[in-house]
Amino acid sequence: MIEKLIYLESVDLVEFLGVNNSKLETIKNRFPKLRIVARGNWLKANGDAAEVADFEEKINQLLESYNTYNVLSDKVLMEVLTGGYRSPEGKGDDCILFGVSGRPIKARSENQAKMVKAFEKNDLVFASGPAGSGKTYLAIALAVAALKNRSVRRIILSRPAVEAGEKLGFLPGDMKEKIDPYLQPLYDALQDMIPALKLKEFMENGTIQIAPLAFMRGRTLNDAVVILDEAQNTTHAQMKMFLTRMGGYTKFIVTGDISQIDLPNPGQSGLLQALKILKKVKGIAQIEYGVKDIVRHQLVQDIVNAYDADQIEKRKHIKEKNDRQ
Repeated sequence: MIEKLIYLESVDLVEFLGVNNSKLETIKNRFPKLRIVARGNWLKANGDAAEVADFEEKINQLLESYNTYNVLSDKVLMEVLTGGYRSPEGKGDDCILFGVSGRPIKARSENQAKMVKAFEKNDLVFASGPAGSGKTYLAIALAVAALKNRSVRRIILSRPAVEAGEKLGFLPGDMKEKIDPYLQPLYDALQDMIPALKLKEFMENGTIQIAPLAFMRGRTLNDAVVILDEAQNTTHAQMKMFLTRMGGYTKFIVTGDISQIDLPNPGQSGLLQALKILKKVKGIAQIEYGVKDIVRHQLVQDIVNAYDADQIEKRKHIKEKNDRQ
């Protein structure tokens, strides 16, 4: 008789063991000669050495499937328990990773596919384009995939805390609580891709860091994927400061929408300047998204087109007025 302890690292216990331990009961029924007990994230099995070894192998197979797809289906559970399980053979050429629901996350437009390839070949990628084109979401997916593949040790996400009509000083709470609303889109994307327990662990131990751009000053960022979102709201100095933080074994992704600059002087946008200055630098890729890349509700494309048409009409009237004068 031997005893074996298995630690279920950072799993959602309800997903892995089932509601009211229903999946655990199925596992127990497969091993009637073992005494199996679950305590928190620990599984303990007592019994014959061969039985315990078989139990451990099957739990490891279940963990392998769960860690790949972030879910543990009843189908996979039965395949493992009956010996019909096959290890995941890969995500497929177009799949970046699987979200928390097991849904594959992949490029959804031609320019998104270009961005995936650009990330593979370059250490710095600029992605500019309209709202809803998936720039930020795809950037975070690429970063999470790199972390899961152990290509990097950290993900660092940043945004400039520029007020778009709101006033930070009037928001309630301390500085973190004032800043968090600006960073919420980054949290939303991460929650789509990393199970809640694992994400909490990553945030607490610094594997994933989310901070305003000002917190980047003075740092050298090594062995990481670093994403600067809403980069159109950086100044020239801020953009240069950010880009020069790059350390060894690090990839940078800079995303932004030059049609939504919230700076007092839009011409001072650090993203506009960087796209121009760095256009021909080797190792830097620039992906320009368009309205056709918008992957939100169909109405978003129509809204963007309507606003663009309105701006064109206004510029036309201003030109005609100036010509008459």
